[in-house]
Amino acid sequence: MKLKIKMKNKNERLSEVVGLAPVIPVLQFNDPEIAVQTSRALVAGGLPVIEITLRTPQALACISAVAKQVEGAVVGAGTVMTPGMMRDCVEIGCQFLVSPGATQDLIEANQKVDVPLLPGVATPSEAMGLMAEGYEFLKFFPAEQAGGPQYLKSLAPVLQGLKFCPTGGLTAEKAPQYLALDNVVCVGGSWVAPKEKIAAGDWDGITELAAAASALDR
Repeated sequence: MKLKIKMKNKNERLSEVVGLAPVIPVLQFNDPEIAVQTSRALVAGGLPVIEITLRTPQALACISAVAKQVEGAVVGAGTVMTPGMMRDCVEIGCQFLVSPGATQDLIEANQKVDVPLLPGVATPSEAMGLMAEGYEFLKFFPAEQAGGPQYLKSLAPVLQGLKFCPTGGLTAEKAPQYLALDNVVCVGGSWVAPKEKIAAGDWDGITELAAAASALDR
């Protein structure tokens, strides 16, 4: 019963996180200062929820810097693949966790921490397994390669009660097709902070892209 109560609380918190904006920027940094500047530009444009992936040596330092220095940011860690990675992220102040898939070890590790996990799925069987564990919000990954909006639409009548955040291959043009679906709560993507704009320090340009994304209907 205790685990069910905890899972209910985590679902409620995830509902709040994914409800803040239609788009979650999914970004990769290896420089904390760049992460902070980019995140400030995104928050200024109306995208407060930011996923920083654990794909670089300085990823944890970047997440920590954003959590401490960017007012209004709700920062989470992406590409969480092991219990050890999960513990590290929780210790530095991550407000949510995202994984590309879900192993039993990862699910059990998440039961021991007070930070919600958005686990990735690509098939009905994976989604059903996580539904049985009490999850209500799932990442659909890789969205474009796994079947796109039509695939997700076909899952809605069967996997009732599940909500998805599609990520992987999305663009400004493709995002509205997903957001129009009843079982999609938000989408994830990197187009709101292109590498060339980050490299050029074009924070105003990133804020403009974020503003356009935050105005998308869902």
